[in-house]
Amino acid sequence: MRYSDHANPVLTLTAGPVDAYPDVLRGLGRTVLYDYDPTFQLLYETVVGKAQKAMRLSTRPVILHGEPVLGLEAAAASLITPGDVVLNLVSGVYGKGFGYWAKRYSPHLIEIEVPYNEAIDPQAVAGMLKAHPEITIVCVCHHDTPSGTINPIDAIGSLVSAHGAYLIVDAVSSFGGMKTHPEDCSADMYVTGPNKCLGAPPGLTLMGVSDRAWAKMKANDEAPRASMLSIVDWEHAWSRDEPFPFTPSVAEINGLDVALDLYLGEGPEAVWARHALTARAMRAGVTAMGLSLWAASDAIASPTTTAVRTPDGIDEAAIRQAARARYGVVFSAGRGETLGKLTRIGHMGPTAQPIHAVAALTALGGAIKALGKDLAVGRGIEAALAVIDADA
Repeated sequence: MRYSDHANPVLTLTAGPVDAYPDVLRGLGRTVLYDYDPTFQLLYETVVGKAQKAMRLSTRPVILHGEPVLGLEAAAASLITPGDVVLNLVSGVYGKGFGYWAKRYSPHLIEIEVPYNEAIDPQAVAGMLKAHPEITIVCVCHHDTPSGTINPIDAIGSLVSAHGAYLIVDAVSSFGGMKTHPEDCSADMYVTGPNKCLGAPPGLTLMGVSDRAWAKMKANDEAPRASMLSIVDWEHAWSRDEPFPFTPSVAEINGLDVALDLYLGEGPEAVWARHALTARAMRAGVTAMGLSLWAASDAIASPTTTAVRTPDGIDEAAIRQAARARYGVVFSAGRGETLGKLTRIGHMGPTAQPIHAVAALTALGGAIKALGKDLAVGRGIEAALAVIDADA
């Protein structure tokens, strides 16, 4: 049996959007209430409280009603002023992209850039902060999915905090899949969303905002107001006594409510553990069957996405096409500089289950073998199972 390009896949094992939990999909089917109905206003306040608990914040998070790229651009537009000197930390395509937003709001941009299979060294950050005491804002992408690598944001955040600068963190594809929280890394603006490791559809942004970031944004006359990019307009929207700046995404809030219940109910540590186990099994299988990981070392490989280097002489797009056509399994391509160089396999939310690593290895190895490269696919499956069994 082969799957046509138009048939629904059996498994979507991408770096996002990811599949949603069935309970979340049922939550999306709840009644769409009027946003000023007291029942919805109470629900909204309750959901913000659950998000605060999940994010381990001492202040209430902000929900913006658009997928997290809205929150990232809004963070740049709201916090960065023409007088700020911005240090952007670049270890991948998305980290580089944030620099373009930063440059839009301040001409003073400095970057530390490393090869896109490596991670930012905190000592390099310390050296840059010492050499440029005028730096006022630092931006970092925690998990750059087009590379499948993780940056040490807690160590970076400690340095930035000691320097007195503001820290903007892109945690879109890391929060909920590993131990990371806004206050752990001293983030002033921490941007994530429910559409990755929380297993909900794309449509909302979750933001942790520090008290001093609120003060800076409100003092910035150029910060968006009465705009989709506005953060300050939503500061008090969590309260049932405050009006919404515009109509919130009612169905998405219903889904987020369920996603947060699932995350908190399973227990964050248990959620992180199954993400990590799935990724470990995947990495073991990849190397055992004769392929190479993209990340320069296992220590910086993400527990939420595994990036596999494209074998020489093989067309990466053909790998994904064959995996879908032959097995009904969908993977992600690289992006920008990593496009064509690697294939990404996501382990997020409901797909962060060890058995999905076995399925991914089967489809990946089978597709590459079909394209002419000899691989020990069975050895890869055995290696993955050994990792899973050792954890049982």
